[in-house]
Amino acid sequence: MIALIVAYAHENIIGNKGKIPWDIKGEKSRFRELTTGNVVVMGRKSFEEIGKPLPDRTIYVISSTKKFDMEGVHTVTSLKEAMYKAGDRDVFISGGERLYMEAIDIVEKMYITEIDLNVEGDTRFPEFDKSKFIKTIEKVVDGDIPYRYVTYTRKEFSCQVND
Repeated sequence: MIALIVAYAHENIIGNKGKIPWDIKGEKSRFRELTTGNVVVMGRKSFEEIGKPLPDRTIYVISSTKKFDMEGVHTVTSLKEAMYKAGDRDVFISGGERLYMEAIDIVEKMYITEIDLNVEGDTRFPEFDKSKFIKTIEKVVDGDIPYRYVTYTRKEFSCQVND
């Protein structure tokens, strides 16, 4: 399975000046639950924001400018190379903006946390054709900052990673 996982606020904001512009208790649990034991592919800036390997996951960082050498973290130069190295394991694309734009047409599922929050941001999740997916609302969480877990499953799927 090839999936995408993202949290965004209003206007599809996913980041501001290299940082996630919110800190919501419990919101990261879905990421951990879904990605543990699997492959996570992310861009260099996304990895640098996390700053460390994630336990029980294989991380492929896409970068042409830096090399990451840590246990469980591998540097690749393209999404295609990451997919090749992942083999038949489940893959979760986890940002940033350019990687989401590249991957959105090849994913089977999108696990999206929609955060009910207006924030400043310079990085956005791309618009996508919602008619190509079945939308399921998994969970709604009320609180100081409400959010909901939404899964989009592609109606028809065929995967081909371009160069």
